[in-house]
Amino acid sequence: MDQRTPTVYRTRSWTNRNRALIGVGGLALLLVGYGIGRWQDTPSSAASAAGPVAPPSSAAPSVPAEPTPTTPAPTPVKYQVLQAESANELAGIQAQDTEDEGGGQNVGWINRGDHLRFDNFVFGDVPATKAKFRVASAAGVSGRIQVRLDTPDADPVGELSVSNTGGWQTWRTDVAALTPVTGTHTVYITFTAPDDSEFMNVNWIQFDH
Repeated sequence: MDQRTPTVYRTRSWTNRNRALIGVGGLALLLVGYGIGRWQDTPSSAASAAGPVAPPSSAAPSVPAEPTPTTPAPTPVKYQVLQAESANELAGIQAQDTEDEGGGQNVGWINRGDHLRFDNFVFGDVPATKAKFRVASAAGVSGRIQVRLDTPDADPVGELSVSNTGGWQTWRTDVAALTPVTGTHTVYITFTAPDDSEFMNVNWIQFDH
């Protein structure tokens, strides 16, 4: 009998056993590698479950503010000349032909307590701050012209003193400062003097800004 046969058998058996061990080891390594791969994938899966990650927000572009609309400035009223004889009321006063430039009439025989009334005079939104009076006088006393609003006994918003101009038809323009006046008013031009003598004539009145 061949004595080498058992040795050959043991050699083959050992080889087969080694191959089986190697196969089992390879399978174990494969399983370990698969487990490690699953462990590495776990954070990514959690992040996916939480939803997409928003990119960092960037500041919105600034939008220039629209300019604040401005209210246009009111337009001043251009005041017309008020002819004294055209007043809505001449209290104690009479009209006469005038020798002043432009012709027409003036009012005269003015005593203290007399007045002129002009209804619904529009001053507008820009205040009137002065009034011009075309006056003449040959009196020996000075009298005063007063501007009142809405009633003849309201406090004056302006006044001036009128002295002798050199004659009843010798004309001069005097200016009275006014407390600023706006809106629409009944305008009273009142007169006062030290006594009851006639003391001035008036041709026209004009308000100004």
